[in-house]
Amino acid sequence: MSDLNNQTLTSITPPNPVQGTPVATGELDDLLKLMARLRADCPWDKKQSNHSLIPYAIEEAYELGEAVQSDDDEDIKGELGDVLLQVVFHCQMYAEQGRFDISDVITTLQEKLIRRHPHVFEAETLKDDAAVKGRWDEIKAEEDQARAARGKPKRRLDNTKAGSALMQAQEVQKQASKLGFDWEGVSGAFDKLDEEIAELKAEILDQPQVEIKTNIREIERELGDCIFALVNVARKLDLDAETATLTCVHKFKSRFGYIEEQLAAAGKRLEDSDIHEMDALWEAAKQHERD
Repeated sequence: MSDLNNQTLTSITPPNPVQGTPVATGELDDLLKLMARLRADCPWDKKQSNHSLIPYAIEEAYELGEAVQSDDDEDIKGELGDVLLQVVFHCQMYAEQGRFDISDVITTLQEKLIRRHPHVFEAETLKDDAAVKGRWDEIKAEEDQARAARGKPKRRLDNTKAGSALMQAQEVQKQASKLGFDWEGVSGAFDKLDEEIAELKAEILDQPQVEIKTNIREIERELGDCIFALVNVARKLDLDAETATLTCVHKFKSRFGYIEEQLAAAGKRLEDSDIHEMDALWEAAKQHERD
């Protein structure tokens, strides 16, 4: 590592943890000190990494969307806070690594907003939304050129929007298909799905439990291959994998709610039931849907 990089790493100092019992002040600096204290003293917070927090950041973004749709101020404030927590949590860990802190993040955001709005902060005059969008695209292209100059050229699939894993999987497949990397029909997608399922089974079935735990990362990759292949089947059928999965989630919740209601009507709790009783009620829920 160069001397310059070493200087950069050592110039970042994480916030000092708050002492004693903190109070809610509404100040960003106090929030940063509170986060530093949690990283120092909370067993769960201490063991987290930037990678381990990825699912939580995605989850909080979705929950914020639901809160905004509900239009409940308390829910919205809570979910905005949870999103902010993810930002503060990540910044704390990167500061601990000596890479950057929240001030750098804020500065980068400010620079981007100023750079992408010359029609607001400079002499440019853009008459409508279409003109703003066109100028925005030009500026982003200039940013891509700057990234390429730093040794990070933009690849053809880099335009895939961030979203759920299913959404991204379907989008990258669609983009690759436009470039000729695809099967002609759905049969090829099914063949690939069968192949991936067979590989997943080989990693799990007839394997000792200790072997499965040892190979859990390889099993994770094989499982991902299966899901990706199934998304390909959906795409070849002109179906949206995200919508199909959400439909299944809502159906499962509805049927499980039916089980809970029927047990409650009989004076029982879910914890007092067993798989046989619940499975029978599951079938009854399916029949109820058809009636």
